[in-house]
Amino acid sequence: MNLLKAIATISSFTLLSRITGFARDLLIARAFGAGMMTDAFFVAFKLPNLLRRLFAEGAFSQAFVPILAEYKNKQGEAATHRLINQTASLLALVLAVVALVGVLGAPMLVYISAPGFADESAKFDLTVALTRITFPYIAFMSLVALAAGVLNTWSRFSIPAFTPVLLNVAMILAATVAAPYFDPPILALAWGVLLGGLLQLSMQFYALHRLGMLPRFTLDFSDPGVHRILLLMGPATLGVSVAQISLLINTIFASFLDTGSVSWLYYADRLMEFPTGMLGVALGTVLLPSLAKHHANESVDEYSRLLDWGLRLTLLLALPAAAALAVLSVPLIATLFLYGEFTSHDLWMTRQALMAYSLGLLGLIMLKVLAPGFYARQNIRTPVKVAILTLIATQILNLLFIGPFKHAGLALAIGLGACMNAGILYYLLRKQGIYTPQPGWGWFLAKVILAVLLMCAAILLAYGSDANWMQPGFLQRGIRLLAVISLGAATYFAALWLMGIRPAQFYRKAA
Repeated sequence: MNLLKAIATISSFTLLSRITGFARDLLIARAFGAGMMTDAFFVAFKLPNLLRRLFAEGAFSQAFVPILAEYKNKQGEAATHRLINQTASLLALVLAVVALVGVLGAPMLVYISAPGFADESAKFDLTVALTRITFPYIAFMSLVALAAGVLNTWSRFSIPAFTPVLLNVAMILAATVAAPYFDPPILALAWGVLLGGLLQLSMQFYALHRLGMLPRFTLDFSDPGVHRILLLMGPATLGVSVAQISLLINTIFASFLDTGSVSWLYYADRLMEFPTGMLGVALGTVLLPSLAKHHANESVDEYSRLLDWGLRLTLLLALPAAAALAVLSVPLIATLFLYGEFTSHDLWMTRQALMAYSLGLLGLIMLKVLAPGFYARQNIRTPVKVAILTLIATQILNLLFIGPFKHAGLALAIGLGACMNAGILYYLLRKQGIYTPQPGWGWFLAKVILAVLLMCAAILLAYGSDANWMQPGFLQRGIRLLAVISLGAATYFAALWLMGIRPAQFYRKAA
């Protein structure tokens, strides 16, 4: 399979997921605004979502996929299926315990994750109730991550990329159809989260059944591969997911700020997740299995060239995305969220957070390429040390920025921390001889920067005033925003074409 085609496939389904996700958030913003109920729901949803990213998509995937690829390449189908059976069974038992502990300990979890809510009993109690409903979502999504790891190792990228759409559909139905039947209506969203997790698990397990790799429950955990996965998972939790830990700490800080701060950060983060998901997640998903196979085959030069390919593609796509988010912050927020209870004040506060986040977008996406460069080699120690250093630095930045910049300072600390993390990982990959840049980087970087500047100039010419974007009407805003984005994209890719950069230069086969 061509890796560029695989990335395009994943990005296309991720785009569909993001579109339905924005439709979901638009409906949530319109129905509930940015107040007590949404603050409570976003905190309740953030905790299982954070654990999903930490343990399921983060530590578990990074530990599981390299060993799975090694088994598939070297030990055959029977041994690989046995590894899947034992890993899935152990994971299911652990998740059952974690889900039970989360439901029973919801008050303590809320107090830890949003201590500022303790002064408002109604908000605190509602957050606890929502947490108890949403927390089992982590169990569904961890098993989904296992299924996705298997499917991706077999180069079946489409279904794992599509299934997040099911969560958005479930939450849209909860917000629009089920909400009037709940008191308070926000409870419907929590049940929508749980339904979405179940739907995603059902679809991916069906795909495993068709592949012949559906897990069978067993209490035999003697395979040495299972033990190796467990040894890798602990440190990988921190090494892969520093940004997510920082987001949780940001929620703690934000809970002491003005009401709405948690929601403003959430809406800005949702916009940030659009390019992060389409580019970063797609790149990481495609790169990890191929890097792991190159490592298993001891193909040192191919390993380095694949990393170089991933870094060039990241710069080519992430740098214009970061610039566009900053320049188009008001049109994006107004088009997607400025309806109903979401006010112009909410727009300006969300814009501040989005502008701050955009400064770190390139670092956030680079991490999706650089971290697999270590994890595919089953090297946990190095990125963990970097992660600890970055986490400490991010919290120092939080303390420095929260006073003058409020919630936007928290977003800025996240972005700068991600850039620091990516920079150190890049330096260590070079120093340890894992990655050697291919010739032509200087000219390539200069061409991309020039194309980005031309893109920004074209966007600003078509932008108009901020006031025009706050006129009522989703259709008018949407059409205008699509036209401006299309102009910017056309300018950027035309400039690249005129400077000699072609899509064919990025074609690359999977390992």
